[in-house]
Amino acid sequence: MATKGPIYDPTRDPVVDPMIDPRTGEYAVIAPGHNFKSVTQKIADIVLTSNTPLGWFFGLVVAGGIATGVVIGITWLFLKGVGIWGVTIPGAWGFAIINFVWWIGIGHAGTLISAILLLFKQTWRNSINRFAEAMTIFAVCCAGIFPLIHVGRPWLAYWLFPYPNTMNVWPQFRSPLAWDVFAVSTYATISIVFWYVGMIPDFGTLRDRATMPFAKYMYGMLSLGWRGSTRHWIRYESASLLLAGLSTPLVLSVHTVISFDFAVAALAGWHTTIFPPYFVAGAIYSGFAMVITLAIPIRKFYHLEDLVTLRHLDNMAKVMLGTGGIVAYGYAMEVFMSWYSASHWEFFMMWNRMFGPMGWAYWILILTNIAIPLTTLWSRKLRVNVTYLFILSFVVNIGMWFERFVIVVTSLYREYLPSSWGTYKATFWDYIIFIGTWGMFTFLFLGFVRFLPMIPMSEIRMMLPQTKVRRGGADAETVVEESL
Repeated sequence: MATKGPIYDPTRDPVVDPMIDPRTGEYAVIAPGHNFKSVTQKIADIVLTSNTPLGWFFGLVVAGGIATGVVIGITWLFLKGVGIWGVTIPGAWGFAIINFVWWIGIGHAGTLISAILLLFKQTWRNSINRFAEAMTIFAVCCAGIFPLIHVGRPWLAYWLFPYPNTMNVWPQFRSPLAWDVFAVSTYATISIVFWYVGMIPDFGTLRDRATMPFAKYMYGMLSLGWRGSTRHWIRYESASLLLAGLSTPLVLSVHTVISFDFAVAALAGWHTTIFPPYFVAGAIYSGFAMVITLAIPIRKFYHLEDLVTLRHLDNMAKVMLGTGGIVAYGYAMEVFMSWYSASHWEFFMMWNRMFGPMGWAYWILILTNIAIPLTTLWSRKLRVNVTYLFILSFVVNIGMWFERFVIVVTSLYREYLPSSWGTYKATFWDYIIFIGTWGMFTFLFLGFVRFLPMIPMSEIRMMLPQTKVRRGGADAETVVEESL
């Protein structure tokens, strides 16, 4: 995914932008002028500094205050029951399932960046894969709250696990809820292990550079005795490839299993075979939007524009363009099949989605998921416009939340019999728990960027010119570079 800057013409004045390669006209993955010491110092100083920025404390306090909404909302829910939510019959699924699917989807970009792009040797991923993986883990933490509190008796949620018990009762393995338990728990486990293993070399660096005894002890313990020897690097590379191979199927399988929550039901609007690829593409779409949402403030606040460059933003925008096209195709197929199926129920469901009492939600998702992104991301000028991408990332994630709202609510609140029709209206407690998870996610992420290396020092150092082997000699007209 090469991102080209102004076209280079050797007959004109040379390109003066240091972030553009004068030979190719492409934006650089890492700014020139860096060496091993400068990369290590820039990233490690963010973690090891004793002068924490006041803006970080302010953000942590605000995020922590918002996160209390989760504690307050869940406490009241346990005291009063799910009646405090807006769920009714027939709309028995509401914000809890919508938010669960939305948060799980956001985490998918981290797995794709860390695993699939590693296997395809896409080195541009190195600057963003660490905090994308962290985003995955924190999003799964937020998502895991909702199924537990949605079951009605969360103190019995352990019944979903197949453990030997005196009641001789096993989970209903034909239920997608049981599938979710295995899919999400496996996804979370592999993501945490992959994230931690990738940080081991950097923990060794922080251990050696730390001056405070407590920090030296903690990073030394986390580094597992890392010495940077050849044997350690061989085992590290082998473990990374193995975990990437295990993680790659999860990118496809986890949200496929989540889509089965809907697709296996004999309900108009849900019972369709397009849901698995449609959900996976939508998850990657929203996940990359969230990575952009996080990357842009981080690179500005910590002055990392030379490590997280326009090349990264442009490539992520290209991925969004591709996955957004798949999502648009899924929307079109839903409309087409509601007509082609010749089913009265399917046709009415789609007509009701578009023009019924909640039709406004459908047109919001069309505007925010298709109309705005897919008509503007074709422009390279907009793909490297930092302000526009930051705003667009919020727009896309709003649209993806409304997609889940439309799928869940508008398929349920009008059943086959008009006498059973109802409506759905979220309550104050629905909103406070959802907004509280935003604070929880932000609180965890701010803790990560302060105490752990958000950019992998070891992988960035491997991208420097000093790690290249030059063939052809100093007098050769063409110099071929190979990575060590």
